[in-house]
Amino acid sequence: MLPTLSGPSHPPASGGAPRRLVLLLHGLGADGSDLIGLAPYLSRILPDTEFLAPDAPFPCDMAPYGRQWFSLQDRSPAAMLAGLRAAAPILDGFIDAALAERGLAERDLALLGFSQGTMMALGVGLARAQPVAGILGFSGALIGAERLAAELRSRPPVMLVHGDADPVVPFQALALARAALEGAGIPVETIARPGLEHGIDEEGMKAGARFLKSMLGGAG
Repeated sequence: MLPTLSGPSHPPASGGAPRRLVLLLHGLGADGSDLIGLAPYLSRILPDTEFLAPDAPFPCDMAPYGRQWFSLQDRSPAAMLAGLRAAAPILDGFIDAALAERGLAERDLALLGFSQGTMMALGVGLARAQPVAGILGFSGALIGAERLAAELRSRPPVMLVHGDADPVVPFQALALARAALEGAGIPVETIARPGLEHGIDEEGMKAGARFLKSMLGGAG
């Protein structure tokens, strides 16, 4: 039995039933409450969208608090790919259930990730048979880039934002991800944020909000 995810949510600002869905995927050592605070800001431009911020399935093994999608004690490419692949079915199951419960389809869903959450958003979003509306990633990386072209199943638009002073996930990950995504025929936009460390700044968030609005359409 795979773990069942849960976490904080934010209902549509319109007050009606959700017509769109955005998943907010947090980074290592955090939980869903870390990103659900973005929902009120995004709700202003996506009023018919519900926001879900599931807690990652496992306790963080590098801190006495927080959650993780997979361990990063071993950051070798093979270990990270194995961790991603083990966690992917858990997130896939959560997505399937969330869409079915609301009567929505993949085209109504966008994935927003931060750090390890970006790794999950890319790993899961590109492997789904039907394309999601878009994938927005902050301060993350593409795991298994060398396998992407052979293993992807859909090509949703992607926007990646990364600070050039990031001490946690190297800034070079942005260019590596872009090269792999473009090589696989995936539409991708990258934004480098000068002086930004490991985080999300106002300009990056504004760009991300515009991306989500464009991908999810005028219906919100």
